Amino acid sequence: MKVLKLSAQGLPQSWISLEQAVLHYAADQVRWEAGAEVAMFRGGTNARTGEQSVITVNSIIGTKGVPNINPFDLKPGLTNGKLFARDRNVCAYCGELHEEEELTREHIIPFAQNGKDHWMNVVTACRACNHRKGSRTPEQAGMSLLYAPYVPSLWEDFILRNRRILADQMEFLMAHLPKNSRLHA
Repeated sequence: MKVLKLSAQGLPQSWISLEQAVLHYAADQVRWEAGAEVAMFRGGTNARTGEQSVITVNSIIGTKGVPNINPFDLKPGLTNGKLFARDRNVCAYCGELHEEEELTREHIIPFAQNGKDHWMNVVTACRACNHRKGSRTPEQAGMSLLYAPYVPSLWEDFILRNRRILADQMEFLMAHLPKNSRLHA
């Protein structure tokens, strides 16, 4: 289970482990919290008061301070898992839904024609369509794209990079997605 760590302003920073979240709580770095309580950690007993320390972790935390980087300057890393999730496991050429093992990263302008490996030049394709297209552009192969590629937003990237998102975390992230995002149900 991961905790969604946000800046104090509410911008996504990272997915962190429960243990990392406890460190933020213990260091008094949590400015606010949202979502459900997901874990409780018990520590030692205070010799003076006799009370045991307890840290309760929420699924979403906003931490103090200002991040050193502007999250809007970050470019989401391109992985097959995130690409297939962005495209909802649908082949860009035949339009069929496939299991992840049957999918490939398809370069619209192929490497053989100086194509680059970035979000705006890749789509999800089934192995059969990728093989049929080969080292040609869709126009050269007589195959049209059923959807256009796009670079995921910061919010979409946080959804794409974590497969086990709790309902309250998903609700928070979905509320910030662009209206035209493919991740909307």
